Amino acid sequence: MAELPRRDREARGRLREVAGRAAPVVPAQDLVLPVPGPLGDVLPAAGVRRGSVVVVDGATGFGATTLVLRLAAAATTAGEWAALVERDATLGGQAAAEAGVEPARCAVVRGVPRNSWATVVAALLDGVGLVAAEVPFAPKLSDARRLIARARERGAVLVVQGAWPAEAALRLHARGWRGDELSVEVEGRGVGAHPRVTALAG
Repeated sequence: MAELPRRDREARGRLREVAGRAAPVVPAQDLVLPVPGPLGDVLPAAGVRRGSVVVVDGATGFGATTLVLRLAAAATTAGEWAALVERDATLGGQAAAEAGVEPARCAVVRGVPRNSWATVVAALLDGVGLVAAEVPFAPKLSDARRLIARARERGAVLVVQGAWPAEAALRLHARGWRGDELSVEVEGRGVGAHPRVTALAG
């Protein structure tokens, strides 16, 4: 699993490199990134719509990171690149691999300055099929809308974990663990008037 260096000049170079060789080509008929298993069973069209934003939330330790990794695994399994933008250096490569993420198709970006967060995420959306980003603060509404537009233009999926001031296509709420099962509530477009709830094996 590639980790981008902290120095801005090198980080920008690596971002361009990843975007250049991973730019996704999305056929018009392939508008949904499939998500296998029980999570996909409760998602509209058994996946997440390309060009959309998914918000993942839940209290610390309630399984939100597990949901993010499941979505990243779906992207890499489909042969696309995923990028994980971390707030803190807490995500281990082993945990990602155990969730099904293909290490050779995933980049981890750490140490992004607050004033560069939206720019870095936008750059990744230019060439990566799924970008999962921890939101370190409440971003400006203008930045959120710009990222929504960028995801739509590029046909990429933006998964945000944390405060998100704008509309999202889907919201996945981690309700917590019961034994080795994670309870997940899904709401948003295509779900219907009432949220869907499922349990995922740990």
